[in-house]
Amino acid sequence: MFRELIRKNKELSREECIRLLETEKRGVLSVNGDDNYPYGMPMNHWYNAEDGKIYFHCGNEGHRLDALKKSSKVSFCAYDEGYRNPGQWPLHVKSVIVFGTIEILDDPDSIVDITTKLSHKFTQDEAYIKAEIEQHAHRTLLLALTPEHICGKLVKES
Repeated sequence: MFRELIRKNKELSREECIRLLETEKRGVLSVNGDDNYPYGMPMNHWYNAEDGKIYFHCGNEGHRLDALKKSSKVSFCAYDEGYRNPGQWPLHVKSVIVFGTIEILDDPDSIVDITTKLSHKFTQDEAYIKAEIEQHAHRTLLLALTPEHICGKLVKES
């Protein structure tokens, strides 16, 4: 059902893909938007190694949520900052693309738990995290992406 990479020598292992999902802070979540136009938006995410799902937080209204209520199928792309070999200009970038379905969660305990874990990717300031959650959790939803296919590759700009 999902296409395989053509250039197998550029393919990342499953472990490298998971590491990117665990370490990178942002990616682009794409949904089936209005009039069948793809709608992609940058999103913070948290990969849960225990259940293999990727979690996002969002408000309780808007284009993204409307699209997800119509179709739960999505893709998510995360990529690293890349590196350059000494004395060369091309950037080498690792990226991972996840295809799957999203479930919308509104359980208050899960929202607090997951958004706390997501926040720790950005800061260890517990007082700040607690204040943000207390202020915004009541109007926050979670999106749980269950992967159906994960692939990654290393590309070199040219």
